[in-house]
Amino acid sequence: MNNIASILILVFLAITFLQSGYDKIFHWKDNVVWLKEHFAKTPLRNQVPLALLNLLILELISGILCIVGSIEIALNSGRLYGFYGAVFSCITLIMLLFGQRMAKDYDGARTIVLYFIPAVMAVNWLN
Repeated sequence: MNNIASILILVFLAITFLQSGYDKIFHWKDNVVWLKEHFAKTPLRNQVPLALLNLLILELISGILCIVGSIEIALNSGRLYGFYGAVFSCITLIMLLFGQRMAKDYDGARTIVLYFIPAVMAVNWLN
């Protein structure tokens, strides 16, 4: 398999976003309560449920596209779905980074960068 690195990163991103989406779906109220406090001193304080819904949708799109993309690469070396999965992953991570910076959670923002690096690598490799 010439594309094993791309498959591994896509699976990594899929696990990251599908697990996060799962958590948001099944622990919605807990997430909203925590995030309202997290963003209490930011302009986002009144937008938490809507922002969380938008983030959930992007995470699910990212995760599903990454899974389909990894299967596509394994079956026929196609790169379209994986590329879009990586792009959506980057967009999702940029949204998360923006939120963390708004909340002045610099440790959280640094953590997001660790996920962003392989996502950008995947965009580059699959382009």
